[in-house]
Amino acid sequence: MGLRRSEVLHIAAAALLAPWALRAGAAEEARRKPDLGDAAEGSYAGDVISDSKGSSRSDVTLTVTRIGRNLVRITSDYPRLPVVEVPLTGVMGKILQARGDSVFLLDRSQSPAKLDVSFLNEVSWSGLKR
Repeated sequence: MGLRRSEVLHIAAAALLAPWALRAGAAEEARRKPDLGDAAEGSYAGDVISDSKGSSRSDVTLTVTRIGRNLVRITSDYPRLPVVEVPLTGVMGKILQARGDSVFLLDRSQSPAKLDVSFLNEVSWSGLKR
């Protein structure tokens, strides 16, 4: 069973337009306006300052990665700290969590920027942007 002429034309058109569509999507992403996730993204060095189920710990690195508009994922090199995703909002020149049970407070007025995170209201970390 062969393809009809109209089907062949649709496939050919899709094949010709696919690279253009991919470039258009990449260009749109490059042109997007930076958001709070972009501002917060980076590596931070600090310490676990409070832990309801353990002790404090020094030299813990957090990595904040933008994963969407005003949305970040926080990971660390310390297994006790869970991976969390935090929606962000800006208030009085600071960036903080818009909702949820993980506190995120980034003060960019300090140099380097100071970040405080409370993971699931259980363990708290404080540090500076690298």
